[in-house]
Amino acid sequence: MDPMARRRTPAPAVPADCPCGLPARYADCCGRLHRGEAAAGSAEQLMRSRFSAFAVRDEPYLLRSWHPDTRPAEVDFDPALRWERLEILGAGEGGPFHTEGTVEFRAHYREGGRAGSLHEHSRFVRHQGEWVYLDGDVKS
Repeated sequence: MDPMARRRTPAPAVPADCPCGLPARYADCCGRLHRGEAAAGSAEQLMRSRFSAFAVRDEPYLLRSWHPDTRPAEVDFDPALRWERLEILGAGEGGPFHTEGTVEFRAHYREGGRAGSLHEHSRFVRHQGEWVYLDGDVKS
């Protein structure tokens, strides 16, 4: 089997509603960030846009929004996994006048017909003026 076959799995169709959970159309919400037409104004907005990028399998955006010290060479999307819903559980700092911030979230997914969730406390920092994902601690 071709080792790149997994990465060639077609991305899901672009949704009408934004996967990030805000009551907005994808094109007007996280889609603007993914297309480079806007930058995240807060750590929480970056978190929401990154969740949406996982949902639509936007690897270039995920890599651009990842701190270079912790960024992987590529994002390995599992074709059987579908990110469905994001819950923001809390946020610390990460606003327009901060240089660091945290976001605690629960990301809900479906894999092989089974529902699951990922609970993480993520750290974000400003790098060259833009919010980027640094790292996170997965909670059990």
